[in-house]
Amino acid sequence: MAGANRGYSDLQEHLEALESAGLLLTVDEPVNKDTEMVPLVRWQFRGGLDEDERRAFLFRNVTDSLDRRYDIPVVIGALAANRAVYSVGMQATVDEIPGKWDRALAEPVPPRRVNTAPCQEVVIEGDELLGEGNGLDALPIPISTPGFDSAPTLAATNVITRDPETGVQNMGTYRAALKAPDRLVVRMATRVGGAGGYVHWKKHKAKGEELPCAIVLGCPPLVAFMGPQKLRIDLDEFDVAGGLAGEPINVVRGKTVDLLVPAEAELVIEGVIDTGMLEPEGPFGESHGHVALEEFNMPMRVTAITRKAKPVIPSYISQVAPSESSVIKRVAYEPLFLGHLRDALGIKAVTGVSLHEKLTGLLRVTIVTLERGAPRTEVWRALYGAASFKGDCSKICIAVNDDIDPDNADALLWAMAYRHNPVEDVTALPHRGQGHGPKREHKGEEDSTLLIDATMKSPMPPLALPTREYMEGAKALWERLGLPRLKPESPWHGYSLGDWSDGWEQAAKRAADGQYLENGRRTLQRQRSGLVPETSVRDVEQDG
Repeated sequence: MAGANRGYSDLQEHLEALESAGLLLTVDEPVNKDTEMVPLVRWQFRGGLDEDERRAFLFRNVTDSLDRRYDIPVVIGALAANRAVYSVGMQATVDEIPGKWDRALAEPVPPRRVNTAPCQEVVIEGDELLGEGNGLDALPIPISTPGFDSAPTLAATNVITRDPETGVQNMGTYRAALKAPDRLVVRMATRVGGAGGYVHWKKHKAKGEELPCAIVLGCPPLVAFMGPQKLRIDLDEFDVAGGLAGEPINVVRGKTVDLLVPAEAELVIEGVIDTGMLEPEGPFGESHGHVALEEFNMPMRVTAITRKAKPVIPSYISQVAPSESSVIKRVAYEPLFLGHLRDALGIKAVTGVSLHEKLTGLLRVTIVTLERGAPRTEVWRALYGAASFKGDCSKICIAVNDDIDPDNADALLWAMAYRHNPVEDVTALPHRGQGHGPKREHKGEEDSTLLIDATMKSPMPPLALPTREYMEGAKALWERLGLPRLKPESPWHGYSLGDWSDGWEQAAKRAADGQYLENGRRTLQRQRSGLVPETSVRDVEQDG
C-alpha cells in the first residue's frame, strides 16, 4: 500500500502490508521497554527458529521500569526480521532485490521538496523539550542490551548531516544514546570506510562551527534502507532511494536546522552537535556481537522534535547476529560482492558470495562459491578479490564448490576437511586493519587475512546418503506417520561428486529394486586370483 500521491509506502503503510502477509505480530499486553521488549524479540533469533518463522513485533502498550506508560507504539523487526519482511519494504520479491539496487544506483532520482509534511504535524521546541518526562524523555526508546547498555539508545536511525563544502547531504545509521530530555550522544564510526557524517563533523570542527544534524526515526522503508548501506560519501542517499522508488522521495526542510528530511517520516529529532566537546557514551551492545565499551562521542543539543500526530517508533534488533541489522546488510552486500567478482573482475566461474552471519556478523567470514572445475588461478583471483573488496569484511575467505551450503558450518568444515591441503591451499595476507569489531583499528593494532581454497581439486566418490528420490519418499512417509516436523539440513541426500561410473549406477538401481542377486551373479564372473585384499577394481579392470 502507498499514499495517494506517491508510489512508495511510509512505515505505517508498510506495517499494514506486513500484517496482510502474516509477518506482523501485535502485542497488546504491557511490555517494559527497559527490561522485556528487546529480550522478547531477541528470542526469535536465538531460540532455534528458522528465518521464515521470524516476525516483526508491534508493541501497543509500552511501559518502563518507572511504571510510566507511553502512548506511542514501538515496532521492532519491521524492516528485516527476515528476508521476506525486507522484500515487503523493498516492494519486490527477494530475487528481484539485487536488480532493483543495481537500477537505483545506475538511475538515481533526486527528491521532491514539499512545504508541508506529515512528519511536522506536531512540533516540540523551546521549553517543551526541558524537564523529566518531556522532550526525548517522553519517547519510548528501548534499552537494546539490558544488563550491559547504560542508556536507552536510538538504533533504527537515519542520521542526516551536510557537507559544508559540497552541500551534499549524508544519511547514515548511527546509534544515539539518550542523556537528557534535550541531549543525546551520537556515535559515528571513525574507522577507514566508516561514517560520512564523521567526515562532515571534521570539516565543521576545522571551521570552528557546530554541526547541524537531524535524526530521523521511521523513514519510509525505501529511505530507511539507505542508512546501513555503504554508498559513496558524495552520493546523496535520497537520490538512490528515489531510484528504488522509481519516483522522487518527498522531503521537507527541518523546522530548526537547514537540512532536508523525509516528509513521511514518523519522527525527527533536530539539533546541533558541538564539535569542540565530546561526552562519554556506552557501553552498548554493538552489531559486531560484542559490547562496545565506554568511549567519548558527539553530544547533540536538541532544538526540536517533530512528528506525526500518531507516530510509531521503530527500533532495530542488532548486536549478536543473526539480527535485523545483519539481514539488512546481508541482502544488500552479497550482490555487491558478486557483482565485483563477476563483472568488475570478470571471474565468470563465481556463482555466489555469502557473508557468514551467525555470531560473526557478516564482516569476518566470506564464502565464495565457484563452479566445479574452475581453474585454480580463477579460484585464487576470486579469493584475493573478495578479500580486498571491502576494508572491514573478509578476514577469512573460503572458496567452495556449488554443492556446499555456505550457511551450513558443518558443510564448510566438511569441505575444508576433505578438499584442501593446508600446505598448498592456504595463504595468509598481512597488514589488514581491524575494521568494525571489539578492537578499534585507530589504536594501531593490525590484523591479517586468511584465504582457503576448499574447492574440489579432482573428482571424489559420492556423498554417502540415500539419493534424493529415496530421501524424498522417506520424508513423505515420515509426514504420514505424524512424526516431528523436519528441518532438512544441507546436504540431506547423496549425489555424485564426479568419481562414479554407469556400472555402479546400474548396480545400485538393481539393489534398490530388490535385484541384488543379479549383482552377485555378475561379480562372480569377475573373480580374480593373485591379488591382495582392497585392490581397487579400477586398477585391474579397464572399464571399472
